[in-house]
Amino acid sequence: MLKLGVEPDVVTFSTLINGHCKQNKLAQAVSLFDEMVEEGYQPNLIVYSTILDGLCKTGNTDRAVRFLRTMEERGSVPNIVAYGTVIDCLCKNGLLKEALNLFSELKVKGNRPNIVIYNCLLHAMCNLDQQKEVIGLLNEMRENDISLDIVTYNILIDAFYKKGMISEAMDIFDTMRRQSIEPGVVTYNILVDMYCKEGMVSKAEDIVDMMKKQGIEPNVVTYNALIDGHCLQNEMDKARVVFPLMIQNGCALNINSYNIMINGYCKAKWLDKAMELFHEISRT
Repeated sequence: MLKLGVEPDVVTFSTLINGHCKQNKLAQAVSLFDEMVEEGYQPNLIVYSTILDGLCKTGNTDRAVRFLRTMEERGSVPNIVAYGTVIDCLCKNGLLKEALNLFSELKVKGNRPNIVIYNCLLHAMCNLDQQKEVIGLLNEMRENDISLDIVTYNILIDAFYKKGMISEAMDIFDTMRRQSIEPGVVTYNILVDMYCKEGMVSKAEDIVDMMKKQGIEPNVVTYNALIDGHCLQNEMDKARVVFPLMIQNGCALNINSYNIMINGYCKAKWLDKAMELFHEISRT
């Protein structure tokens, strides 16, 4: 471009930075950003957000926080998406305290947190079993007229299930439906896995029937949960039936499907069957 007497502009740099980030070439993207600044160009919010997203997706949490500060120092005010990207990164890396500090900061600066940010924090709090904090955040959402969405309900159902509170998990599920939020495949899969882990495979099968009636096709996660449920009950004959059922319904087996069955066969001391499946994997 320069040889032709044409100067690159912000759009040029933005496009290249975005392209490198999408190819996970973060070092090159950051190098282009530095070059852009050195050449006297003022990065826009899109450029900053692209780099932030790239840093977060590659687990560079500290660099992402520092980059957020760099934005501010250079006169670019982070928007709710930028804050949300870093908060999500902090939560996924177990840094809830730091995420909450950033959450408080964005509110002090006059930003209104969206449901995506609340869901990130709720998920992190549930993972750390911080029940009091979860209730507090849900109350804050209600006070600010932030409606719970399907992701919120999935987080709460999963949290109750993992604490062995099956009745409470189903109460949340029922509340969700009363609020006219239709469960998706993720919601149903949580319930199927919950009942299977609790040894109530017939209940799990009822959930699968409910899914189908709602026009939602079970996926590989659904079927793997059923296989695991039967294996946990040492019902290997029933577990074996699910395999062809998956294929019949157009759902491809994955390595987890095989691993669950092989583990079940080994625990049932059906080593010949386990080896058959092992060789089947090798042939595919």
